[in-house]
Amino acid sequence: MSYPRMVRIQQHFTTSRISDVAQAIRDELPKIDLARRIRPGETVAISAGSRGIANIALITKTLVEELKRYEAKPFIVPAMGSHGGGFAEEQRAIIEGYGITEEYIGAPIKASMDVVQVGSTKDGIPVYFDKYAYEADHVVVVNRVKPHTDFIGNIESGLHKMMLIGLGKHRGASIYHQAIVHYSFDQIIRSVGQTVIDTCHILFGLAIVENQNHETALVEAIRPDDFLEREKELLKRSKQWMPRLPFDYVDLLIVDQIGKDISGGGMDTNVIGRKFYHHQAAEEEFPRITRIYVRDLTEATHGNASGIGLAEYVHTQLVKKMDYEATYTNCITAYAPAGASIPIHYDTDRKVLDMALQTIGYIQPEQAKVIRIRNTLELEQILVSEAYYDDIQHRSDLTIVEPAHDMEFTTEGNLLLF
Repeated sequence: MSYPRMVRIQQHFTTSRISDVAQAIRDELPKIDLARRIRPGETVAISAGSRGIANIALITKTLVEELKRYEAKPFIVPAMGSHGGGFAEEQRAIIEGYGITEEYIGAPIKASMDVVQVGSTKDGIPVYFDKYAYEADHVVVVNRVKPHTDFIGNIESGLHKMMLIGLGKHRGASIYHQAIVHYSFDQIIRSVGQTVIDTCHILFGLAIVENQNHETALVEAIRPDDFLEREKELLKRSKQWMPRLPFDYVDLLIVDQIGKDISGGGMDTNVIGRKFYHHQAAEEEFPRITRIYVRDLTEATHGNASGIGLAEYVHTQLVKKMDYEATYTNCITAYAPAGASIPIHYDTDRKVLDMALQTIGYIQPEQAKVIRIRNTLELEQILVSEAYYDDIQHRSDLTIVEPAHDMEFTTEGNLLLF
């Protein structure tokens, strides 16, 4: 089969970037008057999630150092719902993989799946919270604010989600996802979040917003009473700054890697346009992608292949790396079992491309609109097929880095890295 020739292009994003992340945090903390709110010797639990947040080890280390200046005793709590198969030691390994080790940050890590029921919402939904965090004098909630991969609202993924899903651990995450079947996402996240704020000694939140290049663009220390309003505003900022594919119509999207460190859904549905349906865009949703082919898992996802079911095709190497128990646990907890469905797979890229390009419609393969990306976080430089060439010429935000060339394969029939 003839394949389309590919052009390497660069997207030019205009956004801000923090040059000194540690200093930015040090500048933020005095704004919430910690000196009057922390007493010497008090313990402070700091949440550490499962997403691949830029500079997260440095951010955590800086928080530890600053809290120690107030003579507090900080420690870290892995906070990631059912990630890691719902096992404490696996969740600890995940944050250590991000560089959050006791040696680097200068504080202990307390990993457990034990929770405490701290109350119930007015709808009767029980609210659970990490036992170690609940026993601390204070809790610091740390998370990136961004659009959720499944839900839409004024609050999506951020401080509230960390309080619910992260610090609720496996038990809380499972209960809240069950409740969302009967109540709106917005209702659950507000009611449970407020219960946590009222009962769980939340000291402050550190909200992080990244730019299109997966760099820290904003950090903000927020008092618990202001979580709701500030998250609304930061979500708007995040949506403006998030990376996107440069074209609205794609016959075949090739994704080199998916993983929980990339997105809660393995690959970000806000990027691939499948937030509402697994295999097509909703009526007003873009981009519109006919077929998706995923080649591999990230190492940092520890075999969790959640989101594999969003693709029509995958490479067999991905299936072999898949930790079925961790993937099933995560997808069942999230009430998204289809996310663990294994698509058609073959053991070479050539074989997958041959099959996938036969199912894109009445289009000659060499004329197909194909985009290849490393993952849904890194979209500054990507490969696109020659079918987009005329569009590129009329776009000031796109530059051709390398001219069109044939797809390059190893002798085994697999694509070379780019």
